[in-house]
Amino acid sequence: MAISTQPALALQTFLEYLEVERNVSRLTIRNYTYYLKRFCTWFLDQGMTDLKQLDQELVHKYRVYLARYISRNGQTLSKRTQSYYTIALRSWLKFLIKNDVPVLHPEKIDLPKAESHQMKFLNIEKVERLLSQPLLSSKAGLRDKAILEVLFSTGLRVSELVGLNRDRIDLNSREFGVIGKGRRPRVVFLSERAAVWLDRWLLSRRDNWSPVFIRFSGSQPDLLADGENTRLTSRSVQRLVDKYCRQARLPIKITPHGIRHSFATDLLSNGASIRDVQEMLGHKDIATTQIYTHVTRPKLREAHGKYHTDL
Repeated sequence: MAISTQPALALQTFLEYLEVERNVSRLTIRNYTYYLKRFCTWFLDQGMTDLKQLDQELVHKYRVYLARYISRNGQTLSKRTQSYYTIALRSWLKFLIKNDVPVLHPEKIDLPKAESHQMKFLNIEKVERLLSQPLLSSKAGLRDKAILEVLFSTGLRVSELVGLNRDRIDLNSREFGVIGKGRRPRVVFLSERAAVWLDRWLLSRRDNWSPVFIRFSGSQPDLLADGENTRLTSRSVQRLVDKYCRQARLPIKITPHGIRHSFATDLLSNGASIRDVQEMLGHKDIATTQIYTHVTRPKLREAHGKYHTDL
């Protein structure tokens, strides 16, 4: 199959490949579409019309553009976000090279040095303080309470949480399946308390919309529709977690992923094995789970001191 080197056409071919051949998630396709469309716009603004014109000098200019980018509301791109743009571009070029399209080799594009991030998590007392913040007299507060309880009970990624549909939730067994990163399925479990709050939230609804967590702002579809456009976004969940963190006056800023870290830390602190936690988090590689050495290392030291013969 001959692939065009005209940016828009080449991008469409790549996105179709991701969807059909690689079977990647809708979220990944959406992200790649966003990152690469921005690159295409910038590329055309440089007077370029063919991907064969892309060279290392242009890549350098693009990375300078990303580093200096400021949005309309004054936001810049973090090093991590800049990396996402570069990774998307490299993946696209790798696909083109694999299909014998004469473009710049992706190995000639280095990734930006990543910012070091200290893992942030809450102990159980601070988790309880966070989870007690939503105002339960309002529908939004009841929804937010259910969100926080489900996040801590399951360790879901925020993208997995907002992707939940009502017909997938079994409150009797308190477990359900999700499709995580890399399209890998796994089962997650609800605590009895989280199931109660999720049930209260769903019983408060008077619609038949599919999404478990919905927005209240903006126009609302017909009650008999599937309600897909009411689905809460990842960004909305991030904002509400941030709001309740500030409201609880927590000493650190916690994101939905920080609640996931807190979930894993709690499991390990109470005796769960690193392999069990790996499976519950949906990590492909155990090395990813081993970031929780702040919990496992003291336990290993204790075991060493208790069981190893001191000659």
